[in-house]
Amino acid sequence: MSGLAIEVALSDPRWCEGFGNIEALCRSAAVAAFAVAGLAPTMEQELSILLTDDAELRRLNRRFRGVDKPTNVLAFPGEDAGADTVGGHLLGDVALGFETVCREARERETAADHLAHLVVHGCLHLAGYDHHEVTDAARMEAAEVAALTRLGRPNPYNPDAAVPAPQAADLVPRQTVR
Repeated sequence: MSGLAIEVALSDPRWCEGFGNIEALCRSAAVAAFAVAGLAPTMEQELSILLTDDAELRRLNRRFRGVDKPTNVLAFPGEDAGADTVGGHLLGDVALGFETVCREARERETAADHLAHLVVHGCLHLAGYDHHEVTDAARMEAAEVAALTRLGRPNPYNPDAAVPAPQAADLVPRQTVR
């Protein structure tokens, strides 16, 4: 995955506070998600992560899903998303809404842990995972936990579980974040 270009776009300046190095956090979460999914994006591929506000997520949710309310994360697959070896130029886009992410984080995890979880969640959608059926949801949840474990982040479904040490390979910047 060393060639995947990841663009992190900050359209809401509030994302710059309380998350640490937000671009590195998003990039690491995406790399871990694709690794757990068994995908190998190539140098020519791009992933876009938009960090915006709830108003924009509401507009996107209404336009593309017909749901007129904000949500925490939306994923928009690009060309050939979900294949065993991802093809095409644009892998996809993941968009996150600030207010919803922060509200949920207060109820569950730290803001950075919750953001990592949602980036993983969105990237797994791009890899072909979904959670509409019980068995699909269990498979996706297991993949989320595996990716977060690789990052040394807590299990959001079992907050009392021990937090594992991160795997160094998932934390070392191996790609360009644009």
